[in-house]
Amino acid sequence: MKRFSVIIPIFNRPDELDELLESLEKQSFKDFEILVVEDGSSLKSDQVVKQYENTLDIKYFFKENEGQGFARNYAAKKANGEYLVIFDSDVVVPKDYFETVNEALTQEPLDAYGGEDRADEYFNDHQKALSFAMTSIFTTGGIRSKKNNAGGSYQIRSYNMGIKASVFKETGGFKKTNMGEDMELNHRLQQMGYKKDFIEDAYVFHKRRGDFGSFFRQIVSFGRTRIQLKRNYGIPVKPVHTLPVLFTVFVLSLPILFFLSKALFDLSLGVLWLYFLVIFIASAYQNSSINVGILSIPAAFIQLFAYGIGFILEAIGGSNRNQT
Repeated sequence: MKRFSVIIPIFNRPDELDELLESLEKQSFKDFEILVVEDGSSLKSDQVVKQYENTLDIKYFFKENEGQGFARNYAAKKANGEYLVIFDSDVVVPKDYFETVNEALTQEPLDAYGGEDRADEYFNDHQKALSFAMTSIFTTGGIRSKKNNAGGSYQIRSYNMGIKASVFKETGGFKKTNMGEDMELNHRLQQMGYKKDFIEDAYVFHKRRGDFGSFFRQIVSFGRTRIQLKRNYGIPVKPVHTLPVLFTVFVLSLPILFFLSKALFDLSLGVLWLYFLVIFIASAYQNSSINVGILSIPAAFIQLFAYGIGFILEAIGGSNRNQT
């Protein structure tokens, strides 16, 4: 039996897979296998996998498209590791990742663990800005993958998580196919009394791609998912999850304030500009780049505003569906 089985669902992103596999090839700890599941892609990754067959214990599977959650379940049934380690295809893994995780789990065995995501110094400015928006304490991204966060108990995330194969089987694996599937699994792990925790140095570099438009659409989906999790699985919406809604309402109210009270409008606009200044300073300092600081302003705005929009639309739409 292997110590770890690495599960990678992939959909039309062979270039991303190549970067991830290259980073896994460089790992200092070698006791792991890799299972790549092609989830109905038209742009296949089988030739990429073949390039690593002589240096990695790697298997490739192709199945019809059902979503990444079910692709992970498919791989779990074929895995031979004590722990299942799940990565998204757009991450790059530091060379000491498995050495760090193995040492942590040897010292304190866990049923499931997670780690944070960071921006690598070699990422472009746009990727660093998106990473800042998704991880900063100045956005709701700052509650993700932190041991002590404003959202309450620690929540593992499916772009960087590990779970005992036996526990995964006992829980039934992922019940959702995509968007929020990790939060739903977290909820069941907590209800069933399993021990999960954050391994501080088990981080990955999350290489987010796409323009601000695609980022906006993705975050809208995140906002919708939060309401869907409450409606379909009874997972509570916590106060911190409503902060983007307050931000969105605040922004949408600015045109109204312009006509009702210029003084109140000027004050509100000043608060917004002050927030943007904080984002710029924090990101520019963190990334040692003025350009990343500038790009982080629209990225942070989208992270809050789009989430709020999705949250509101799903809350209203779901309520209307329930009434019909």
